Amino acid sequence: MKFYYNRTKIVATMGPASAKKEVLLSMIRAGLNVCRLNFSHGKPEDHKRFVDLIREINSEYKTNVGILADLQGPKIRIGLVKDGGIHLVNGTRINITTHECIGDDSQIYITYETFPQDVQANEIILLDDGKLQLKVIETNRKDTVICEVVHGGILTSRKGVNLPNTKVSIPSLTPEDLENLKYALEWEVDWVGLSFVRTGQDIIDLKRIIRESGKQSRVIAKVEKPEAIENIDDIIAATDAVMIARGDLGVECPLEEVPLLQKMIARKCRDASKPVIVATQMLESMITTPRPTRAEVNDVANSVLDGADAVMLSGETSVGEFPVIVIETMAKIVRNVEDLGYPFNATKAENKDTASANYLSDALCGSAVYLAEHTKAKGIVSMTVSGYTAFEISSYRPEAGTYIFTSNKQLLNALSLVWGVRAFYYDKSDSTDETIADVNAILKEEQLLNAGDVVINTAAVPIVKKGKTNMLKVSVIE
Repeated sequence: MKFYYNRTKIVATMGPASAKKEVLLSMIRAGLNVCRLNFSHGKPEDHKRFVDLIREINSEYKTNVGILADLQGPKIRIGLVKDGGIHLVNGTRINITTHECIGDDSQIYITYETFPQDVQANEIILLDDGKLQLKVIETNRKDTVICEVVHGGILTSRKGVNLPNTKVSIPSLTPEDLENLKYALEWEVDWVGLSFVRTGQDIIDLKRIIRESGKQSRVIAKVEKPEAIENIDDIIAATDAVMIARGDLGVECPLEEVPLLQKMIARKCRDASKPVIVATQMLESMITTPRPTRAEVNDVANSVLDGADAVMLSGETSVGEFPVIVIETMAKIVRNVEDLGYPFNATKAENKDTASANYLSDALCGSAVYLAEHTKAKGIVSMTVSGYTAFEISSYRPEAGTYIFTSNKQLLNALSLVWGVRAFYYDKSDSTDETIADVNAILKEEQLLNAGDVVINTAAVPIVKKGKTNMLKVSVIE
């Protein structure tokens, strides 16, 4: 059975539309690399069924599809409103209260207990993805905030609230998130997404919980608040990967700034050898139609040109009518850009810190990419246990294929998110020369390399279960 592999990976959200095995298998064959479990919707048992199904397909078809558990985070919402919807009129005033009630045109309930203490006069409140806008007039610092309607309209129950000017005091991990995290770690998911990250400390706290649980799940910081932009360097340093979550980011930041923010974050992530995902509304029209708009095609293509490791689908594959066609379409767009020969500027900042514990390994990985370019090598073949070498080589966006061999089974699926990487399980510990000959032969057998192809091999010498990359060799496939 043939499976398609692009260098830029595809993440897709699971849901009713992708719940059947034959549908999910077709999506994976078409190019799906990572399945996202959105804990903002569905019950734990629903997500567990997807975990079991993905693992079943991986085992049956020898695939390495990764699993991302995406925590909801401190999503602020209003409560129920009268008659299912109320009309907010421009220029009128309305109270927002922390006392639960049925909302009307005089007051509405908010699920954010410290809201009156955190907001300040003249701050902006956005409702329903920014469709409605209020301005804070005053707060009693206890339970009520008086607001003026700036841009009104119909407000329905349980709509989201965004506070672009407010320093919110809600922790990044809510009690509900902690409960869902227990499930995700029990299922040993490959990646955990943390929503509404504000500082690097948010990531450090989550990593500590994962470590204390004895699990190896890696963390994705979802950048979707102005505070995250202010602290982006610390966040990138602390996290394992970044998701540019353009939905809330485009509500809380001026929309016109989002394209350049995307490019800035993608560049910083590549310089730090951290995978970056571009998400939200990539092919949204395909929820109900089998063809995307021209603007959506351009958006996906430009995300590839920005150097994203992965592009993500949400409602298109969770509740949309054409989940398989969406994956096929996205894969075609990605492939068309990649087939042009990487016209984007894939250079990255070099780590010049000679005191860094990884300085020598980093220098060797950079040299491997340089050597591959100048020998026109077809592949860079590396051995790793931690995955560090894979992340580092990938960040250079080499034209040669990146083939990673590891004895760490958990790493296989995690690398499904990383640009250009194909991962293989390998648990032998022969001499360095024998190991290199063996992995090169495997790639030839898999028809990924041919006789006469030049490859660059990296490894730790001596070959051990865990060691830093310190060897580079040029080989020719026999």
